[in-house]
Amino acid sequence: MSRHATPLPRSTAHTWLALAGWLVLAFATAAIGGVASVQAPAFYAQLTQPSWSPPPGVFGPVWTVLYAMMAIAAWLVWREPACDARRRALTLFCVQLVLNGLWSWLFFAWHLGAWALADIALLWLTVAATLAGFWRIKPLAGALLVPYLAWISFAAALNFTLWRMNPQLLG
Repeated sequence: MSRHATPLPRSTAHTWLALAGWLVLAFATAAIGGVASVQAPAFYAQLTQPSWSPPPGVFGPVWTVLYAMMAIAAWLVWREPACDARRRALTLFCVQLVLNGLWSWLFFAWHLGAWALADIALLWLTVAATLAGFWRIKPLAGALLVPYLAWISFAAALNFTLWRMNPQLLG
């Protein structure tokens, strides 16, 4: 095939394998964060909580849905024709996954509240940029990231409040 030939359409099996790959990538990030969060329930219980803090049992189900939606959004963008905008958007997606996984280590494993807050601020910016990039390519993919950005906004406010209320534990 010449360099300028039209690419062959992707097979159905290839498309579903790609979805599986994006799901594995998203849930691998969850697993990496999960390793850092093994002691999270005990640590979280020690923290002075604001009245609006959700119960610990909420986090797992919310994150499970969000990781699935993130993977589907990336897959939808991946299915679009290759271009610089798609490459940039998927690169941003991968960067936000790194920042996402890092947050659990900063907050739960290393108890670094200020660093976790800095990480979640960068995460918020990266997810917002990813959402905008996805939206331009495939609006549904961008829409799938809206709940994630909303949750991170809430999590950033909670991170800040917990850090300020617990300086002895989140130095």
